[in-house]
Amino acid sequence: MLSTFFHKLQIALTDPVIRLRILFILGAFAVFRFLAAIPIPGVDRNALESFFSNNQFFGLLNVFSGGGFSKLSLVMLGVAPYITGSIIMQLATILFPNVKRMYTEEGEAGRAKFIEWSRIITIPIAIIQAVAFLSLLQSQGVLGQLDPIVFVSDIMLVAAGSLLLMWIGELITEFGIGNGVSLLIFAGIASRVPSGISQLAFTFTTASIPAYLAFAAMGVAIVYAVVVVSEAERSIPIAYARAVRGAANAQGAATYLPIRLLQTGVIPIVFALSLLLFPQMVLNGLGVLGFHWAATWALHYTAFTTNSFEYGAVYFILVVIFTYFYTSITFEPHRVAENLQKSGAFVPGVRPGPETERYIGAVVNRITLPGAVFLGLLAVIPFIVEGLTGVTAILVGGTALLIAVQVILDLIRKVDAQVSLREY
Repeated sequence: MLSTFFHKLQIALTDPVIRLRILFILGAFAVFRFLAAIPIPGVDRNALESFFSNNQFFGLLNVFSGGGFSKLSLVMLGVAPYITGSIIMQLATILFPNVKRMYTEEGEAGRAKFIEWSRIITIPIAIIQAVAFLSLLQSQGVLGQLDPIVFVSDIMLVAAGSLLLMWIGELITEFGIGNGVSLLIFAGIASRVPSGISQLAFTFTTASIPAYLAFAAMGVAIVYAVVVVSEAERSIPIAYARAVRGAANAQGAATYLPIRLLQTGVIPIVFALSLLLFPQMVLNGLGVLGFHWAATWALHYTAFTTNSFEYGAVYFILVVIFTYFYTSITFEPHRVAENLQKSGAFVPGVRPGPETERYIGAVVNRITLPGAVFLGLLAVIPFIVEGLTGVTAILVGGTALLIAVQVILDLIRKVDAQVSLREY
């Protein structure tokens, strides 16, 4: 097993095409980290550190920006606007039959148009998020009282930085290996590891050794659980009818339909974060405009987000709900049953058509529950750890590890496919 891994690694590093793709990814990472180190004008560093140390919620958002949000860099929004635009387009496939037909039936041209619309939607989303976040940070004293020209310039810089990251991510997808947006998020998560380790090293004492060992064991356990759940699947047996051609009577083939335990990835967590963020953005924006009732409610909502138990409970419930919701979008038992019937396949013991649809739907609903609970627990692990120990879980955040492990697994599969192609 280990020899096979090193053999394929040697092929990947010696093959000029694969090596060039890997170097392109590393170059894109370098550009991303360079942009993440450039702050926008007018930032009060002390107020910024105090704001993030007292707000676990924005610490989670910082994961998706690769640390750029905590520095108020040019790319502080990360690829969040593009992800939001993609989510909106996926929801549009439910609300608008024409969009669904374009995405599912028009082939490559339809998917290209779908991606193009996602890019267009990203532009206003990036501007709206930039206005909301900068207004919030200005009201918290993190940004000084900027004159309108500087404030508008900061908005344009932040929105342009997000669009630039979107472009870099698409270049990685085209000229690199794997999904570019996911790799950029992974690069941001990985960039926080050295600073987290150095922080732990500077605060190290002999009395903290048991806590460090416990955190290390927790991190290993989470990584193992994420790998197991990500690879777990429920196999539904599929059989094909006997084929009669002239005098020949061919035995029907048998295979299985794999249904993953965790089909949604990290999307439900993104949904839940967006929903929890929306009221705070709206209330703070209205408070800046002079609505006193909004400012009062914003203080109450801020108190809610700083209460680890209440906020964690709502966060967990939302992740479970959105896991079921997104699974219903991405997996359609009706279409699967219809395709099986058209190809002459059937589930043994189940009638083709509506009964097969109900059977597959019941299986998906059953296996979605443990996946949804697992995602919810991963999302609230930092709150559980902080509530039990009073220590913020810097390196064992479930969301960050989920993204990192899934991206690494996907990258390994893509590299293995490239190596297998070269071998053949």
